Amino acid sequence: MMYVSTRGAANLGQFSDVLLMGLAPDGGLAMPESIPTFSPTDIEALRGLSYPDLAYAVMRPFISDIPEADLRALLHATYTEQAFHSPEITPLTPLGDSGLYLLELSNGPSLAFKDMAMQFLGHVFEYTLEKRGQRLNILGATSGDTGSAAEYAMLGKPRVNVFMLSPQGRMSAFQQAQMYGLNEPNIFNIAVEGVFDDCQDLVKEVNGDAEFKQKYDIGAVNSINWARVLAQAVYYFKGYFALGLPAGAEADFSVPSGNFGNVFAGYLAKRMGLPLGRLLVASNENDVLHEFFTTGNYHVRPAAQVAQTSSPSMDIGKASNFERYLYLIAGSDALQTKGWWDEVGASRPVNLQGSAHWDAVQASGFRSGRSTHADRLATIKRIDTQFGRLIDPHTADGVLVGEQFKRPGVPMVCLETALPAKFEETVIEAVGRTPERPARFAGIEKGERFCEVLPNDVAALKAFIAGKLGNSTHS
Repeated sequence: MMYVSTRGAANLGQFSDVLLMGLAPDGGLAMPESIPTFSPTDIEALRGLSYPDLAYAVMRPFISDIPEADLRALLHATYTEQAFHSPEITPLTPLGDSGLYLLELSNGPSLAFKDMAMQFLGHVFEYTLEKRGQRLNILGATSGDTGSAAEYAMLGKPRVNVFMLSPQGRMSAFQQAQMYGLNEPNIFNIAVEGVFDDCQDLVKEVNGDAEFKQKYDIGAVNSINWARVLAQAVYYFKGYFALGLPAGAEADFSVPSGNFGNVFAGYLAKRMGLPLGRLLVASNENDVLHEFFTTGNYHVRPAAQVAQTSSPSMDIGKASNFERYLYLIAGSDALQTKGWWDEVGASRPVNLQGSAHWDAVQASGFRSGRSTHADRLATIKRIDTQFGRLIDPHTADGVLVGEQFKRPGVPMVCLETALPAKFEETVIEAVGRTPERPARFAGIEKGERFCEVLPNDVAALKAFIAGKLGNSTHS
């Protein structure tokens, strides 16, 4: 399988090449030349597979440059009961007989769904770099959970350094402690004076400097990395099969959405042939995606207009993976996609209303909803009261929208994106008690912090990276 850019650059190479690449040279995102599809018979043959074997079946068509035995070994090393604290890896829990289900994605090392892909990235980075005799300096941005998931995945990986940007003062105390509490030689935490979108833009600016990127072996772990999206598609298959539906029966999924990577992975699974009906995009007050799916107008928000909310991992005004979605909506037309993103880059809206592309959006099965702080508190309290299940504020956004769009006779799977312990303040406000946390995280907020504060300035960031790595090439 060869890869191309959403903006037209061809011949990006195979899976391992785009794994280490981050952004494509033209600023676009890597996509497979075509999306392999499973027939209904193929889909049924996947039922009952263990998580690692299911991951192999789903991911293999996209990964042609890693030998079968090696890829299977990587996936079996990644998806273990020891790492994810459940033999099922992603247990599916019904909420009573409501037809709503929680797909538990938050039992990994950092207690967030990002572990599902990031643990694989840790293993496949190490494997690929070892094969090539290279090193990689990962530059990432996090609104809360990507950072800790990446850092936990890369701990002890001698060929990988992690430079992780986060918005200063905009994560929960638990999230900050998870990241900033790490004192490891290959982990560098940087708090940027700005919002998540500023962090994301800095990553893209550095990636856009080809000379700097090459000199310092800069790679990416944000959901701009194709391997992240691909690994996340697997749990849609796992969640679907766990419902035990008749062959071909539909299920709907509701997904808390900020950067669009998680829900785009569901769309990838659907395009591969999994019988998914609706994919629900659950937004918080930063409702850029909700605005698009209800009006056809995609208008990114400048940093100053990004609200600070109680579901902070979704406090995003510019959804990176949305470019991949519109690329597919445009029929893989890179010229059209580049035109749209030129408009986005100039802070102009892209409006598809009334066009053939809007018809394609409508046909793709996406719907959306929005929630507020009051909605989150009410939903957390109601789910706790009715079903004895405590959920975090992001998952509450997904449950609320899932309830709004629940179809009679069609299961609604809500993705649990983090454990409530990561957002104690909001959960306490909702239910009046402190959520339980795994013993390994007891008292982490009291520990020492290791973090550098930098201005929202690409020159300062480059200087910091260069200073830590020295002025020589690190491959």
